[in-house]
Amino acid sequence: MPGIESMTAVSCEDLVKVFRSVTGETHALRGIGLELVPGALTVVAGPSGSGKSSLLTLLGARDRPSAGRLTVLGSDVGVASTRELRRLRRRQIGFVPQRASNAVFPHLRATDQLRQVASWRGASRRHLAEALDAVGLTDRGGHRPDALSGGEQQRLAVAIALVGTPALVVADEPTAELDHANADRVMDALLAVAAAGSTVVISSHDDRVTHRADRLLRLRHGVVSSETSGRRTAAAVIDATGRVQLPQEMLGLFPDRRVVVEADGDHVRLRRPEVEL
Repeated sequence: MPGIESMTAVSCEDLVKVFRSVTGETHALRGIGLELVPGALTVVAGPSGSGKSSLLTLLGARDRPSAGRLTVLGSDVGVASTRELRRLRRRQIGFVPQRASNAVFPHLRATDQLRQVASWRGASRRHLAEALDAVGLTDRGGHRPDALSGGEQQRLAVAIALVGTPALVVADEPTAELDHANADRVMDALLAVAAAGSTVVISSHDDRVTHRADRLLRLRHGVVSSETSGRRTAAAVIDATGRVQLPQEMLGLFPDRRVVVEADGDHVRLRRPEVEL
């Protein structure tokens, strides 16, 4: 049986992303530790500004971390050449950006778009039909993006990402513009490629999506605050520096943001410091 390491498709170690501008620095990610394995669908959730899109852009090998180490399908993203990353993205990663228009070729019909991507991944003509059918666009294959609605473009972007069942699929809010029926269709397609052995990670704050995840990660202020797998209760995550984020609803118990940590056998108790008179 292969070891855990050989089964890991994506590994993040103390991942940091900083954006710099004339007004200063913005820390989008503050030390993410994460591993993703084949055959599972992981959903990353969190409020706007929590770092979801920044994390998914890195996981899709479309940007480099500011610090820490990111390994995607055996490639160290921080040190790999631009050519190596381009080859990795074309052949092994399906990526759905938040804006579907950034994922499609405006001058190509839907079928031709899939044919182009399939040639990079070594996929057959049969895979083209399967990808279009999976997202409900079989009868729209002869249309260019400007003849498709926003929701149809989003489903086309998903089909492009899935054609040929790439090793890794990364999708940023893939159901944002879809009605319930088409959102379910897209989720069925994503779960199907995960069942076929792909590693799938998507971002969403949509309950239609989060409740179908094999694993749910919640981001807050650029770190993973909790993790839920299957039907287990959400677990707070301790990062490499020992930081842990309490759920938002518990912060009111510690108004001065100070806490006493006490060990009691295999339990840890958090309490407010005693008030000194």
